[in-house]
Parts: sequence; C-alpha cells; structure tokens
Amino acid sequence: MRLRPSALLRFYSLCGLLIQGSQGQFPLTQNVTVVEGGTANLTCRVDQNDNTSLQWSNPAQQTLYFDDKKALRDNRIELVRASWHELSISVSDVSLSDEGQYTCSLFTMPVKTSKAFLTVLGVPEKPQISGFTSPVMEGERMQLTCKTSGSKPAADIRWFKNDKEIKDVKYLKEEDANRRTFTVSSTLDFRADRSDDGVVVSCRVDHESLNSTPQIARQVLEIHYTPSVKIISSSSWPEEGQSIVLTCESKGKPLPEPVLWTKDGGELPDPERMVVNDPNALAGQTGPDHALIGGIVAVVVFVTLCSIILLGRYLARHKGTYLTNEAKGAEDAPDADTAIINAEGSQVNAEEKKEYFI
Repeated sequence: MRLRPSALLRFYSLCGLLIQGSQGQFPLTQNVTVVEGGTANLTCRVDQNDNTSLQWSNPAQQTLYFDDKKALRDNRIELVRASWHELSISVSDVSLSDEGQYTCSLFTMPVKTSKAFLTVLGVPEKPQISGFTSPVMEGERMQLTCKTSGSKPAADIRWFKNDKEIKDVKYLKEEDANRRTFTVSSTLDFRADRSDDGVVVSCRVDHESLNSTPQIARQVLEIHYTPSVKIISSSSWPEEGQSIVLTCESKGKPLPEPVLWTKDGGELPDPERMVVNDPNALAGQTGPDHALIGGIVAVVVFVTLCSIILLGRYLARHKGTYLTNEAKGAEDAPDADTAIINAEGSQVNAEEKKEYFI
C-alpha cells in the first residue's frame, strides 16, 4: 500500500516529535571534583518531564533522595532543589571514601539514567626537609630530602636555590592502599661549595587542591671553608722614601684570626709605618680607648689624694712640736705664775731679752 505524500509527511512529523520527546526526557548530569573536607553539589536536570520522578543514588546504589524525600540517614547530605525538571543535592565534609560514580535516575518506561563521577582530591601535608647537619665543610657531599604525605593524586615536588630552580633530582612516590593517597619524596644531592653559604634551599609542593598556592619548606645552608688571604699595595712601583700602604684582605668561615704581619719571615723594621687593614682585627676600634683614659684619670686622682693626706699629717706634726717646746721650763715651777715666767718663748722672757740688749 502506497501512502499519499501528505500522509507520509504527517508520519515523518509524528516520528520526529516522538524522538524529540524521548530525547527531552533524558536526565543530564556533570562530573564533580572537590577537595577533601569541602562540599560537593550534584545536579540532575531534565529539559522535558511529564511529572516523572527523579532519584539520586550513591556508588553503593543506595538511594540518597527520591524527588524531595530523603532516603539515606546522613546529616552531610542535604536537598538543594527539587522540581519536575531538576533534582540537586549537596554532600558536605567530603571524605576520600565518598569518591565514586553517582547515578541520577528518571523513572520513565524504561528507566533512564545518567552517571556523575565525584572526584575527591587529597591535600598534601606541609613538606619537611631532612638530612641537613650544620655546619657543612666545603667539598663535603650533601643530601637533602623533601617529603610530603596525603596527596591524591600524587603531588609534584620542585627544588630551588634562592630563586633558581634545580633540575635532575630524584623523585619517589608511594601509594597508601587504605586511603588511596600518596607519599612523595625527592632527594637533592650536591657537593657543598663556599658560594652556597647563606643560600636558601626551598622545597616546593604543587598540587591541584592547593588553588595555585604551593606549600614551601626552606633550609638556610651554612658552609665552612678555609680562609683566603690577599695583599693589596697602594703603589705598584714605590720610590725610596715614599710612603706605601699595604692592605691585607682575608675571608673565611669561621672568621680568620687577626692578621700577623712579617717581613722575610721576621719582624717588621718599622711597624709604625705599616698600615694594616684587617677587618677582623680592627673591628670596633675606630674611636678612642675610653678604658685607658679612665685608668689614667683614676691614677691622677689617687696620687692627688695621697699628696693631700701626707701634707696634712706633716703640718699637724710640726704644730704639736711647737706647742711642746713652748711649755718647757714650767715643769719645776712651784706655782702657775713662776711657770709662766720660766716658760721658754714667753712674753716675759722676750721682754727681758729685749731690755738687756738695749
């Protein structure tokens, strides 16, 4: 039987509507990635729905929500939105065990489903640097190890000296089968050089869970090395009688002892004319020696006080001698008047002597 063109056109139109309706009643979901401890939002949408129920189930095929009705007793799971066109739920405080494939089901005949995979990222722990013992002698071999645990997927470790990245380092990762996380370590192996003294070595951990903010551990290197000595002259070809300044530059760690100057293995003939520039020996000696000046002042004050005391005692002794001599002759006098007359140096004797000579 042959159909008329008009009937054939109506048949094709009806088939198209049926196909379009079938496609419009298909649930749509998206995969979700969340950091451990965060919140995951699962959304299922249907463009065209003739009052058909929607359901979310977990990787263990346990029903979480059937329309707006909660089916699983888990306080972390909450309803966000429920309608004929959408069923959205949230899972808070997500753990690594929540990772897996979740299913949204549309209860048509037959039932249509859509899958959404929930990926949970494990955050790496703050890295630690081990293997450094301070100080290190120049030329010794150093092995620094940086380690971090708990990352999922495995974190990336990079090494830096100050701001310059170091390439070609050893890298090792170990998986924890129970938690499905990784422990990552990296070893930096090099020979110590004096140029490394004071350098900051950094171990940097990059991971997608850190939101472009890497975790960094730092270690400041301390390298000991033998001193180097260099003499610099103020004149390349000095003339006889001309002054010359010799500067001794010494560098080392720990700091070298004060510089000792010699000439031909012996003492310098005129050390006063030699200018020694030793940063270690002359540090802090740019001003006057206050201790020496204070000592001199103390000695002067002490000598002055001693002189005053001795002079006082001398004057006191001579005054007592004068008073004793003045009382001579009064010891054998029968009375006071006679004692005064007989006393040596008295005014009576003085007057008698005066009249006698006149």
